[in-house]
Amino acid sequence: MTNIETEIINEFEVFDDWMDRYNYLIEISRDLPLIDSKYKTNEYIIQGCQSKVWLNADYIDGKVFYTADSDAIITKGIITLLIRVLSGQTPKAIMDAKLEFIDAIGLRENLSPTRANGLLSMVKQMKLYAIAYNAKYSNN
Repeated sequence: MTNIETEIINEFEVFDDWMDRYNYLIEISRDLPLIDSKYKTNEYIIQGCQSKVWLNADYIDGKVFYTADSDAIITKGIITLLIRVLSGQTPKAIMDAKLEFIDAIGLRENLSPTRANGLLSMVKQMKLYAIAYNAKYSNN
């Protein structure tokens, strides 16, 4: 587990109930590295999310950097957590990431089924970007 995941787990341990944790998700959504408006098109929408989530990835100096936005504030908080853990990592590290913090903070079990599916879709899309960049640049 990465240090960033441990930090997130520690941050969520402060809260006793999920209403406080949801409020924290809303609060941290303000830290989301926002996607450039030119990427807020259907091409960049993550399929499988009930809310609209736009995600872009750039490959810079061997690492993948994500930006995103969502029209739903809780979802925006969730993608903020994922970006915090995965952005700035190598494609291989992203592909291998187990994202143990998701279960450790109880996120998956406290989301509605539609939001839980959306979470899986976000992780899947982020890993697909990593796989694509790994395939494109691993032989260079």
